[in-house]
Amino acid sequence: MSAYRARAVVDLAAISANIKLIQSTCSVPVMAVVKADAYGHGLIPVAKAAISAGATWLGVALPEEAIALRKAGITAPILAWLASPGAPFNELIAHDIDIAIPSIAIFTEVLAAANALKKKARIHIEVDTGMSRGGFRDEWNTFLERSDLRDVEVIGIFSHFARADEADSDFNLQQKKRFAEMVTELGARGISPQIQHLANSAAALQDQDARMGMVRIGIAMYGLSPDYERMGSSKSLKLQPAMCLEARLHLVKVVDAGSSVGYGSGAQTTRKTKLGVVAMGYADGIPRMAKNAGIFIDGKRAPLIGRVSMDQFVVDLGPDATVKGGEWVCIFGNGDSGGYTADDWAAAVSSINYEIVTRIGPRVPRIYK
Repeated sequence: MSAYRARAVVDLAAISANIKLIQSTCSVPVMAVVKADAYGHGLIPVAKAAISAGATWLGVALPEEAIALRKAGITAPILAWLASPGAPFNELIAHDIDIAIPSIAIFTEVLAAANALKKKARIHIEVDTGMSRGGFRDEWNTFLERSDLRDVEVIGIFSHFARADEADSDFNLQQKKRFAEMVTELGARGISPQIQHLANSAAALQDQDARMGMVRIGIAMYGLSPDYERMGSSKSLKLQPAMCLEARLHLVKVVDAGSSVGYGSGAQTTRKTKLGVVAMGYADGIPRMAKNAGIFIDGKRAPLIGRVSMDQFVVDLGPDATVKGGEWVCIFGNGDSGGYTADDWAAAVSSINYEIVTRIGPRVPRIYK
């Protein structure tokens, strides 16, 4: 580990604990969502840890993510919900990967691939219950009339909440009502999916009626709150953040008061102080325009000063700092000792913790403990 200039330390035990907590809360099967390289935590190690912890399904967005899981020897059921027209449907079907069907065009391609393989495709019908993103809406009645619906294995039907973090929103009730109607309409055609699933992390944690036959757990599995403002912190939800992002101090230097810092001379020191140059930048996923964030070292926070560069950023260590170049600093972690969290960094760029962890780039190795 000492050879790295930066590292994302991923605690697989924390991921396992979060899954077990959600299982005990929901009492239904869990789909572990490992899309986007497991939200930046590492696709294969996290998927294996999730299955070992008791998750019975894996969920991904892209076909290549699902295929990578199969090639890694993972045999658990996998759903890929963003296989667009022209996707390698024959390879997905050959690997027994479940495919989301949001349109007649995609259904037609899946059916053709299955017929060519002489194998039934496993599908989950995606319906639009109000988010106006993925899923059937205007084509729904036409789709229901298709006789070849019986030529595939309908494993599931699902939709996605738009406002699940708002527990008292009437829009959630409207979406659940429309989902129930569409399930009934499908049933009237003699099609009864094995699994109905609607709940994401926020709904799984606070909406018992939305849990149905399975919950899809994304951000909560990684120990982060689905919505810090509305639902509270990871700690209040009893979740354990799984990623600690660390980097080396490239160097430490003394500068006078009034020294300009960074591109555009966008900041000036207000006193004689020590600055630390951290060996990470926006090429690694550190937000370029972040403000009011920084690092944690020797039990203290050191705030960002100036703009983040491509490969480095500068922090104000304070005039009395004793740290030296080469030492490790924490950019974000669980915050238990007073350091910055992914939520702090998200607030620093008016974003969400999802973006902070998923944007950590491939130059940063993932280290597992």
